[in-house]
Amino acid sequence: MRRRGQRGFTLLELILALAIVGALVAVAFGGLRVALAAWTQGEDRAEAHQHLRSVALILGRTLAGTYPYRAAAELAPNPVILFRGTENRVELVTQAAPFPLAIPVAFTAVVIALETDQGPALVVRQRALPNRDPFIQAAVALHDPGIQALEFRYLNQSGAWQPTWDAEAEQGLPRAVQVTVATTRGGRTETLPPLTVVLRTGTL
Repeated sequence: MRRRGQRGFTLLELILALAIVGALVAVAFGGLRVALAAWTQGEDRAEAHQHLRSVALILGRTLAGTYPYRAAAELAPNPVILFRGTENRVELVTQAAPFPLAIPVAFTAVVIALETDQGPALVVRQRALPNRDPFIQAAVALHDPGIQALEFRYLNQSGAWQPTWDAEAEQGLPRAVQVTVATTRGGRTETLPPLTVVLRTGTL
């Protein structure tokens, strides 16, 4: 026998209790989804920044090894310093090849450019020197569609930045090269601060 004053839950009370528990579970899972989405977004941004830093490191090392290498260039009758740059392309000779070559060499011709033939992509080409038409015949060493913006600027002898550089016309290398790289993920553009690389400005 049950004592007086003791009774079980009524059906209405049980339904209300289950409804409250269900609401709490829904709120908890909603918060979990928001937290997971934020964590995933943070991971994506961290991955994008790490990728940008890796690319910037490769480009910075290559630019830092720039050498005032003289050779005949295309239609030039006399040897000239092999360096020419625009806002999104630079041709240079470096002592620090961006990627290992089949054989060790002192100098490597390198082309770094943002190409848009099949969508924006960073393309790095390289060829061992000495060679004829090294920039034209350089082989693709990197094709990275993850990099969707690339910009170069060149520091002249008076300390002003300019968007292009022709070593033959300028009679030497720029004092420094500034490079900016960016990527786009999930509709967001991630850009590293500009990297400024000081060059050796002597000549052979």
